[in-house]
Amino acid sequence: MEGWDPNTKSTLTQIPLLTTKAGPRDGAAWTQRLKEEYKSLIAYTQMNKSKDNDWFRISAANPEGTRWTGKCWYVHNLLKYEFDLQFDIPVTYPSTAPELELPQLDGKTQKMYRGGKICLTIHFKPLWAKNSPRFGIAHALCLGLAPWLAAEVPILVDSGMIKHKDDTASSKIKIEEVFSICSEHQMYNFCGADKGIIQLELGNASNAHNIMGTFVPSGCLNYRSSSLSF
Repeated sequence: MEGWDPNTKSTLTQIPLLTTKAGPRDGAAWTQRLKEEYKSLIAYTQMNKSKDNDWFRISAANPEGTRWTGKCWYVHNLLKYEFDLQFDIPVTYPSTAPELELPQLDGKTQKMYRGGKICLTIHFKPLWAKNSPRFGIAHALCLGLAPWLAAEVPILVDSGMIKHKDDTASSKIKIEEVFSICSEHQMYNFCGADKGIIQLELGNASNAHNIMGTFVPSGCLNYRSSSLSF
C-alpha cells in the first residue's frame, strides 16, 4: 500500500470488506450490496468515534442508493472546517470507485477537478481495482477523502482561500450592536447607515476609540470630522 501513512493503512484493515459484486442496475443484488455498504460505513464511523476522530456523515439521498450526500470536516489549528460532501454511484460500480465531490471548494485548489471532484493519488485506482468488489464507500472515504482533507485544508486555510465561519462572523459588527454600545456609553447619536457605512455623530473621540476599539475589529475604525465610519 504505497502512498499512504501508517495510520491510514491501519484504519483500512479494520473496515469490514464487502462481498456482493453488484451495481445500481443489478436489482436485488444491489439491495444486498447497499446493506453491506451501510454495515461497513457504520463500523467505520464507530471506529472513528472510539478514536475521537469522527469526521464525516453520509447517507443515500434517494431510494435507489445511487446518490449520496452528507458532511465532512477537518480540524486545523483547533478550528473545525466543515464541507458539503456528495457523489453518485457509477453504473460500473464497484469496479469503478465513486468520484467524491466537495462543491464548496470548487476552483479553490489545483488538487480538484471541475465540479469539486477531488483529485486522488495515483496509487488509489490500482489499489481499488485490485480489491474490487471488496472495497466500498467507507474504503473510498478512508483512502481518498481523509488524506485529501489532511493535505489540502491546512494549505487552503493558510493561503486564505477558505476561512472559518467564526472568522467571517467576528469580522462584522451588526448595526444593532453598534447602536446599543453607543447608547450605553452616550458617545454618539445614531445617524443611520448607507451602503454598509454606519454614521455616528462625533462625541468624545478619545472615549469613543477606547470603547469602540473593544468591539470593532482592528482597522475598521475611521474617524471623520463629523462622523465615524467603520
